[in-house]
Formats: sequence, C-alpha cells, structure tokens
Amino acid sequence: MADFNQILNAGNVDGGIINVVVEIPQGSNQKIEWDRKLGAMKLDRIEPQIFAKPTNYGFIPQTLDEDGDELDALIITDLPLPTGIYMEAKVIGVMKFVDDGEVDDKVVVVPADDRHNGNVINTLADLPPQLIKQIEFHFNHYKDLKKPGTTKVGHWGDIEEAKAVIRESQVRWKAQ
Repeated sequence: MADFNQILNAGNVDGGIINVVVEIPQGSNQKIEWDRKLGAMKLDRIEPQIFAKPTNYGFIPQTLDEDGDELDALIITDLPLPTGIYMEAKVIGVMKFVDDGEVDDKVVVVPADDRHNGNVINTLADLPPQLIKQIEFHFNHYKDLKKPGTTKVGHWGDIEEAKAVIRESQVRWKAQ
C-alpha cells in the first residue's frame, strides 16, 4: 500500500473538491486507522456492534487536526466503501467535535461524481435530518461503555467553515 500522505495532498480545498482516504466502511464496528509512521492501515480495536459507523470514515491527506491525527472525514454514500481506497470528494460541511478534551472535527463529504443520486447532495441541508441525528447520536455516545461523557458534538458548520478547518489543518501539517 502506498503512503497516502506522500502521493496525495488535500486537493482543491478552495474549489471544495478534496482527496479523502477511506479507513472504515459504513456499518463496520472495526476501528481501522491510518498509521502515519508505518504508512499502513491498522486495526486499532473492535467496538461493540451497537457502535458501528453510521457513515464511511476516513481522512484528508497532508492535514493535521488539533488532536495530532490527520483531519477526519465522514463520507456519505448509500453503500459501504472499502478500506484503503481514495476518492475525490465534495465538501458539504463540518461536524465540530471534541473527544476527550481534544478538538477532533469531522469534515462531511460526498463523492464528487455521484451519478447514482444525480449529484443532488451539495450541503448538509440536502441530507436527511434523521441521518444527521444518527451521526450526532453515534459520536455523542460511541465511547459510553468505556469512557462515558468524553465525546461531544458541538455544532454543524457550513461549507465555508469546513474549508477553514481544512486550511488550518494544512498549516499544521506543513509546520510539523
């Protein structure tokens, strides 16, 4: 497997089309993470099935969030995507999130070319309200069995706020 941070960058942030690498397929309870030091995907842990991911989950190359990891992405598709692929994705918003006292924001994206749904998802407002509630519930509670109360969804930000979060993460990446 190639080192995604060596062969990809964040993409066209200003244009709203970014590169995203898939770590965890939607519906999986396996916590798969990109190991930047080894340049490989790692199975970190198995979560209880009740905490399976409500969306595909990945990261944006050549970014660092305030928690020291690549900036996370929630990838909205109808079906699960396989671990280890990358894609061009359209930015539609950001979920501001705190995990154990650290900022751990999640940029929300959809495939840049989604002919299945006719590319109709362009903002968070285009997502079903129930999906937003399910994502928020998941992230507010997925650590409850081990560390209750350590995760908190702050608010949902628009495309411009998401782009600002990505740009800040790019600056941190370049400064390391």
